[in-house]
Amino acid sequence: MRRLLLALLATVEIAAPDRIVTRGELLAFENPGTARLRVWTLPIARVEGVVGLWLAWNWESAWPGLRPLFGTVGLPALVLPEAFLDAALRTAYENPDEIEPKPWVVPATRLLGLCYVLVAIWPRSRRSASA
Repeated sequence: MRRLLLALLATVEIAAPDRIVTRGELLAFENPGTARLRVWTLPIARVEGVVGLWLAWNWESAWPGLRPLFGTVGLPALVLPEAFLDAALRTAYENPDEIEPKPWVVPATRLLGLCYVLVAIWPRSRRSASA
């Protein structure tokens, strides 16, 4: 089920990254109409979708190498969510200083960082440890 869900989300990200970004902006920004994406943002989202598809089919072999990545991304989001969010906006948008995130975005960034860190440090299941 996990693999199917990941494959489905990755396929949507490949097929319609603009729709995902637009919905995300409407949800997360006070002023979504002012945000101007950088030229590489949507192509990188598609690459992320391709990586997601690859993971859906190669999860067992890829997961051990991904755990440190989850920790590397999650720790700054957990500890410094404002700086993490600022870096993300500067990477994806031409005008990050004009974008006003809604009040819930910084706490949600911290929570997502916590989830990533927990995933990175969570012990392997007995089933996968015996394999």
